[in-house]
Amino acid sequence: MNDETLPQTVLFPDLFDKPLVAAFDQPHASSDGGAVLLRAAERQYGVIDGFADCLVDDRQPGKVRHSLADLLGQRIFGIACGHPDANDADRLADDPIHKLLLGRDPIDGDALASQPTISRFENHVGVQQLYALGRELAMGVIARHQRRRRGQASRITIDLDPTEDATHGAQQLTFFNGHYDSWCYLPLLAFLTFDDETAQYLCAAILRPGNAPATRGAIGTLRRLLALLRMAFPHARFLVRLDGGFASPDVFDFLDAEPGLDYVVAMGANPVVTRCAATAMGEARIQSAASGHTEHVYTEARYAARTWGRERRVIIKAEVVRLDGREPRDNPRFVITNLRQTPRFIYEQIYCARGDIENRIKELHDGLHIGRTSCCRFWANQLRVLLTAAAYVLLQELRLRAARTACARTQVSGLRDRLLTLGVHVVVSARRIVLHLPTATPDLHAWRHIALARGARPG
Repeated sequence: MNDETLPQTVLFPDLFDKPLVAAFDQPHASSDGGAVLLRAAERQYGVIDGFADCLVDDRQPGKVRHSLADLLGQRIFGIACGHPDANDADRLADDPIHKLLLGRDPIDGDALASQPTISRFENHVGVQQLYALGRELAMGVIARHQRRRRGQASRITIDLDPTEDATHGAQQLTFFNGHYDSWCYLPLLAFLTFDDETAQYLCAAILRPGNAPATRGAIGTLRRLLALLRMAFPHARFLVRLDGGFASPDVFDFLDAEPGLDYVVAMGANPVVTRCAATAMGEARIQSAASGHTEHVYTEARYAARTWGRERRVIIKAEVVRLDGREPRDNPRFVITNLRQTPRFIYEQIYCARGDIENRIKELHDGLHIGRTSCCRFWANQLRVLLTAAAYVLLQELRLRAARTACARTQVSGLRDRLLTLGVHVVVSARRIVLHLPTATPDLHAWRHIALARGARPG
């Protein structure tokens, strides 16, 4: 039995005080009616055409039905709308909104690419092209914020963080990672923050083998980002924030050699820094015993590991954690920095602020399914990660334009539910395309606010 023979009407005879008939008989309709906002956001970045320019199309011209730009757009818009799998392509092939997003007639335009076409495309992109795509993503994000801020920023913060991408098949370069206790990939993500803004903008997403050390790719990524940022913001000073996995001699030497750059890098405990923290830990224990609550004391020291060329400043947070029903627990923390502010300020106001990166990473996993790396080829999975990153960049643009609305701090999955997943009836005439959306749309004000900010006019 196929879709043509399935009954299109169902009846609930006694669910309400009158019989209820649900009829799936509305042609030219979609459940992603609000997604035209994505097309407006993409026009701001030009990410699809930029990605397409990085690829080489060696297909036979006479057999090509879908351009590279169309294939990229179909995947990026689909991921942003909550359709992360290549398998979703078949059921969305005739969706009028998804055809419209690619510039096709929503009613009479050609169907979108099928799942086999999408899969062939994903597995055909080579290493050099993927490098170019990653550079294009970073350039597009930086150029967008250069225009937004008119090239003015006094401080730009760069956060790098690895994340677990659990694997469940025979993908290339998936390995067991003891820290995460799983077979996985270990993507490296980079985010930018401008001055005192709270938003952190994704600018790089690099897939790595599951057994990669945290530092793999970190120096190269920082070097490329700093070069692009210095061209776009010549007067800015930079702050790099890293967790303990990046605390290696090579990373510190690179950071120290970069002009106009400050850093805060967490470091694991060792016998030497633990001895440096001993006095402060004693004070914290006394304070915690007296108050009955968690207490911490800040101090600092000069420290040089054997593999370091010189001493560096270590911020020490001597903390005693006290929870109900449990014994007090020592929890010393250490941060290496070249900043000159007080230890408390550096730890609480600068280093701890990077914790919000975890929320961005959760959005990528839970909202956009960046972990859908199920292709056998490693490089095909890297392409999927980049396409997901591009979709996230578009949703971040919508959130940026939702400032001063109820959606200003909404996570991307909520943005999709509130602004994109709207029932719509599409009508095409000789003069215009009309989207008939529900009058009861709860976030109509936010939708209209974003649309006007992205070039729409009151109609």
